[in-house]
Amino acid sequence: MLYAILAYHAAGVVESWTPQEDAALMKDLLARHDELVADGRMGPAARLDGTEGAVTIRGAGEGVVTDGPFAETKEQLLGFYVVNCPTRDEALDVARDLRRANPTAVYEIRPVKLYIPGADLPPG
Repeated sequence: MLYAILAYHAAGVVESWTPQEDAALMKDLLARHDELVADGRMGPAARLDGTEGAVTIRGAGEGVVTDGPFAETKEQLLGFYVVNCPTRDEALDVARDLRRANPTAVYEIRPVKLYIPGADLPPG
């Protein structure tokens, strides 16, 4: 089963890191990534840019474009991972391992479902 692990961080924290602090954190995270790749469980992963460049479309028709994300929260979506794990507990273990490398982040775990009517995800 595929799970999305969404990484959240308090707004402004990641941008406040020095290049050296960011590199040290990424070194730890990349070690976890390498383990997941070696196990055949790592799917797509991405770090999103800051919310100042985000826009939201909502409303009828073509919608109205507004600046920023919809949620007015202190935490913003930083990035995501897609991992292939047979159970939710294993996906939680992966998120806990990522959190050991980035202990100030918040991780949300959700099953991934492909939404194409009549199509199924390939077996995991």
